[in-house]
Amino acid sequence: MVTRLSSSDASFYQLENTATPMYVGSLSILRRPRNGLSYDALLATVEQRLAQIPRYRQKVREVTLGLSRPVWIDDREFDITYHIRRSALPSPGSDAQLHDLVARLGSRPLDKSRPLWEMYLVEGLTKNRVAIYTKSHQALVNGMSALEIGHVIADRTQRAPSFGEDIWIPAREPGTGSLLIGAVGDWMSRPRQQLRAVQSAVSDVVTNSGQLVEAGRRVADVARTFARGTAPSSPLNTTVSRNRRFTVATGRLEDYRHLRARYDCDVNDVVLAVIAGALRNWLLSRGEPVTPTSTVRAMAPMSVYTSSESETMVGRGQAVSEVAPFLIDLPVGEGNAVVRLSQIAHATESHSTAATLVDARTIVTLSGFAPPTLHAMGIRVATDFSARVFNLLITNVPGAQSQMYVAGTKLLETYAVPPLLHNQVLAIGVTSYCGMLYFGINADRDAMSDVDVLPALLRESLDELLEAAQ
Repeated sequence: MVTRLSSSDASFYQLENTATPMYVGSLSILRRPRNGLSYDALLATVEQRLAQIPRYRQKVREVTLGLSRPVWIDDREFDITYHIRRSALPSPGSDAQLHDLVARLGSRPLDKSRPLWEMYLVEGLTKNRVAIYTKSHQALVNGMSALEIGHVIADRTQRAPSFGEDIWIPAREPGTGSLLIGAVGDWMSRPRQQLRAVQSAVSDVVTNSGQLVEAGRRVADVARTFARGTAPSSPLNTTVSRNRRFTVATGRLEDYRHLRARYDCDVNDVVLAVIAGALRNWLLSRGEPVTPTSTVRAMAPMSVYTSSESETMVGRGQAVSEVAPFLIDLPVGEGNAVVRLSQIAHATESHSTAATLVDARTIVTLSGFAPPTLHAMGIRVATDFSARVFNLLITNVPGAQSQMYVAGTKLLETYAVPPLLHNQVLAIGVTSYCGMLYFGINADRDAMSDVDVLPALLRESLDELLEAAQ
């Protein structure tokens, strides 16, 4: 069946360029079992789950002359071995070598003639580990009807649940004439569709005043976002090259929870304060002018509840929360770590969605291993706004606090690899999992050659808060 890309999916597909490919990436580190994690076992695991993510066997077909949005069609020549690949690090494979590989793979645009995703099994890591790096085009993942592949291949038990036999028969590919006729038909029927949309909206207002109030809040949020104007001038905003650097940092979730309790705030506030402190010291290390009022504006999307009526059920009967935009000015000019945290906590508390933030345990209960999909949703929210409105993207999502497995192999660490947006040379994705926080730090290779200092600066920023809390 031919399905037309939504307006937002089409914009992700058409507006990317070679310097800023629109993918959502993830890096998983796993404990290599005695008999190894074979390539064939990973192939079988993914193949079993493809029925849950049908977009991963479809490709995009454009309509002649751009008369209408492109369409999703089944890839009749789908070859899973093209999408799942093997790679090996030179022995002994270090984490730094792995991060260099991720940076190189992340720099490459996806092949638009095939389904828009890739997965790499990386062997040769020290300490008896293997890695899985995936990247999926942002057009593939909307968080509602389409999940990121990492969402469905992770299991809560070492023994994978049984799946019925998946007999997939690709639909016949439509001809050019058929697509043109469909485009003309859509164009002619558009006024009628708009009328139905208006009628539906009026009906919703009459029958559900709560939805009207919520819609008003979201419109007000967007209006406030644009009213704040362009972001402050920053070395984080310059031309993005085609090359990347990737690094990671970790922290104990217990430390962040301790600070949350000590200062009566949220874990997300502590994460943002730690990042603010690290960015402050990074700017100072570069000799950048930092005044007491200096700020760096971050887009830090927040996960919120959907209403009970609009809550969307996906996958195996699981519900995914919504993600709302949130702009916050990180006070990098403030020298006192506790004051920085206080200012950030006040800003998040006054945000209109703060009362409906989803507690980490709730998201885990509803969404299973949701981080890859929630990161994708955060990126999708951020790209609804001009990149000139903020300096960098920070996605922070909660994950399972119990052990997870992929193809029967223990998942040790999980990192987001967020894309760089137009003229933004840094993006940070934070994931909580099994008592730890994992920071995935993606940067432009030319503009941020010193990105490797950020993990140590994040640690110093956290230590500063912990010392003050004693």
